[in-house]
Amino acid sequence: MRTVHGIHASLVTPFTRSGEVDAKSLERLAVHCLDNGADGLVALGTTGEAAMLSPAEQRTVLEVCRAVSIEHGAPLIVGAGTVGTEDSIRQARERAPLADALLVVVPYYLRPSDEGVVDHFAAIGAAVDVPLVAYNVPYRTGKNLSAATLLEILALDCVAGVKQCAGAVDHDTLAVLAARTGKAILCGDDMYLYPMLQLGASGGVAASACLAPAGYAAMAAAVRDGNAPRALATHNALLPMADALFSEPSPSVLKACLAEEGLIDEPAVRAPLHAPRPEPVAAALKAFRTL
Repeated sequence: MRTVHGIHASLVTPFTRSGEVDAKSLERLAVHCLDNGADGLVALGTTGEAAMLSPAEQRTVLEVCRAVSIEHGAPLIVGAGTVGTEDSIRQARERAPLADALLVVVPYYLRPSDEGVVDHFAAIGAAVDVPLVAYNVPYRTGKNLSAATLLEILALDCVAGVKQCAGAVDHDTLAVLAARTGKAILCGDDMYLYPMLQLGASGGVAASACLAPAGYAAMAAAVRDGNAPRALATHNALLPMADALFSEPSPSVLKACLAEEGLIDEPAVRAPLHAPRPEPVAAALKAFRTL
């Protein structure tokens, strides 16, 4: 399915100096990503600080991103999903009209059974008319899914793919990639995008692509073209930047870099996130500027 292949830039939500959502900076950043090679956009994900936005602010973010995606003919994936199934369905229904696909996180904190997680996705999928991308991120949710459960989720008609964020290319990830289900497997850990693409992943959802969309697009294109030396060289060039961007809780370092590059006006993040130390910002910018 076109909406969940390729490199999708996971957008930050810029704020003004007075703390409001900066729609102009968000539009500028979204255009930058698509003009420089990103295949699509992701709004209201972890990188977008969605949990710290009011419903009105979330609507503003969606309207800005939807307008840019339509203008550029690019897909928009929208984050959705909370702890409970009923509230996740409500949120999915609200956001689906402005989305090409919904990025639905595995229910967090409660750590339901695997059967409960599968039922959760099936119920949300039955409630909306856009495909779902299951967001598996055990180091945030506290819930680890086996390869068998991930394949069961991928077998649902409503699920177009999975964003896999295991924090490694682990055994379950390898098993899901090897299964060749025909559904999209998207790498959600920026530093593992290259090896996962080489192993057959369909693409990635990358926060780092906000800063360097052209670099990630070039790496994906090199893998697609079978140019392994070029793909590896690009990965090695991008790796120090991604490492620095995630050396503190995301997206604090990323926002500071985007502000330094003039892609957003202010680097502000919302509490409990803090402004980053200067060292990782300098390291990320140094790596980015030598790409």
